[in-house]
Amino acid sequence: MILEYKDILRGYANSIFYTVVGTVLNIVMTICAAYPLSRKDFVPQKFFTIIFVFTMYFSGGLVPLFLQVRALGLYNTPLAMIIPGAVSMYNVLILRSFFMTGIPKSLEEAAELDGANTFQMLTKIIIPLAKPTIAVLVLFYAVGHWNDYFSALIYLKDKSLMPLQTVLRDILIMGKIDMTSGSVDMAAVTAKLKVAQTLRYSVIVVSTVPLMLVYPFIQKHFVKGIMLGAVKG
Repeated sequence: MILEYKDILRGYANSIFYTVVGTVLNIVMTICAAYPLSRKDFVPQKFFTIIFVFTMYFSGGLVPLFLQVRALGLYNTPLAMIIPGAVSMYNVLILRSFFMTGIPKSLEEAAELDGANTFQMLTKIIIPLAKPTIAVLVLFYAVGHWNDYFSALIYLKDKSLMPLQTVLRDILIMGKIDMTSGSVDMAAVTAKLKVAQTLRYSVIVVSTVPLMLVYPFIQKHFVKGIMLGAVKG
């Protein structure tokens, strides 16, 4: 019965799109930010670290962010669910910490002696060694995208763009699954209300299935990634 509701199927497709595309962009942006900040030979390293960390504690607020999204032409587009949260500074610090402490300096020096440039060193040495930490960040970002419903309420007005969590919110809080009819048979009405209640909780279970399927493949990296990428004072 859940699959009969087009809003749920459309929300599922939208959430999968936002999660996959958003997570890929998140990881790329996080790596591009964390690697330069981990390089001691990068002259403005401390300056940019301070600027980036500043954004963890202070922000312009929701209204300026909304005005900025609208000014950029992102309002009521799929990109509004992806671009504003393209990078998390907390995750950047986790990956930066691993780059600084988890990879031997001698390994980088050996790669330089073999003629590897910065891009080759990053893609062929650094990233493969950072897979456990990156796997953890993928999980963090993916869960964040999958559970995000507030951004849709702020940036989207087209129902066809709404993610699953927003549709689920409407079902649970606003009761938009219509199981009523013109029948005056109280037994039939009661039965339909029970079905509606069952559907609500069934949708909750169904909405968790994708993350439940993904997690077993990366759980072996979870604890290791957290330990390797832990932020050190």
